[in-house]
Amino acid sequence: MKNAPSRRAPWMEPRHVIILATFLATFTAYVERVGFSIAFTDLAKEAGIDEAVKGKVLSAFYWGYALSQIPGGWAAQQYGGRIMLLLCFASWSAVSILTPTNARHTAAIVAARVCVGVAQGFLIPAVHTVLSQWIPPHERARAVSLTTSGMYLGSASAMLILPWLASIFGSASLLRIVGGLGLAWMVLWLAVGRDIPHRETVIPLSTMDHHRPNPGSGGAGHKGRPGPTPYRRMFASPAVWAIVVNNFSFHYGFYVIMNWLPTYFNHVLKVELSSLGGAKTVPYLVMFAMSNVGGWAGDWLILKRRYSTAAGRKAVNSLGFLSSAAALMLMPGASSVTYGVAVTTLTLGCLGFSRGGFSVNHMDIAPKYAGMVMGISNTAGTVSGVIGVTVTGYILDMFGGADNVQGWYMAHAVSAAICLQAMVVFNLFARGERLFD
Repeated sequence: MKNAPSRRAPWMEPRHVIILATFLATFTAYVERVGFSIAFTDLAKEAGIDEAVKGKVLSAFYWGYALSQIPGGWAAQQYGGRIMLLLCFASWSAVSILTPTNARHTAAIVAARVCVGVAQGFLIPAVHTVLSQWIPPHERARAVSLTTSGMYLGSASAMLILPWLASIFGSASLLRIVGGLGLAWMVLWLAVGRDIPHRETVIPLSTMDHHRPNPGSGGAGHKGRPGPTPYRRMFASPAVWAIVVNNFSFHYGFYVIMNWLPTYFNHVLKVELSSLGGAKTVPYLVMFAMSNVGGWAGDWLILKRRYSTAAGRKAVNSLGFLSSAAALMLMPGASSVTYGVAVTTLTLGCLGFSRGGFSVNHMDIAPKYAGMVMGISNTAGTVSGVIGVTVTGYILDMFGGADNVQGWYMAHAVSAAICLQAMVVFNLFARGERLFD
């Protein structure tokens, strides 16, 4: 008599293991980014490096990151997300471990940060390629939201734990610690990572999309290499540009807050952010939670409320951007530290919620080319960070510096307006059905 087949616990289903591994990938990558910032800030202070040079070093990562988004999408599409994730982590982990710890070697450190940025630029397109092959449409919002929320939990965890480790082992040790963490993730991915589900776990075609895939369309279970990418159709598609505009807008608001938060607390609330202890991680922890709430809300609207895919994505996206625009305008009026932390938390939480709309839409309209579309839109998101942080500085200077609250109102009004126009564009042009075979 044959033994009855064993039942796996739900969290042990292969696609859930893949989701957990990709969540840990974004978590680890953001621990590295925060870890370098913490380490270099201390090393630069010890070496007497001025703020201008420090800014160049800290921004070098984003130049490399922007350069590799579209190539990362192409590579993941051609060679598979599994192998590109391995190459990504092998590269940035090795560079992190080998980065000079003497802050005066700025040229070498800048070169290292550009290399880390290039390597990590392959991460998100590769993750989207893997998820598009493993996750059925009715679970995609939750899967993408959980995976990308690793960024915010990684940032919060790094801010809590890494300064303590630096106090014990020295700031320079953080470069080796985060590099070792990347190598540890590689070992995990070698054990569990796969591009395409095994035969027994292939997602039924009836659940993969509203239309049956054409032969060679790159659906789950198809192991052939994809054909030529329809670049011309993609760049001419309003639905693709709706995603690009929303990625730009999301990251404009996010990077402005993330980079100017210490200045905001210092000049508006008259307190050092470093003195807040664990409270300074609350906005990022809430953003982590709300990113997942947005994903669950989108899937609930589609599965339980019978919204179309497009309507579900637009509802979540609209609520996230509309509420974040309102929260942005509340921040300059903060009259206490508690109020400041609360409205900052509200702003980042609402932005996180919006990811359940635009961020998952890549896989709705282009499951076969999800990594490429993500590469295009994430390039816009990276560039928006450079633009937003720079523009905010100019606006504050126009109003006499960071002590003038009117400058903060104007800077945040620009961010809020960008959020609102993103919502309008997405509602007008976003689509929910597959557009690219």
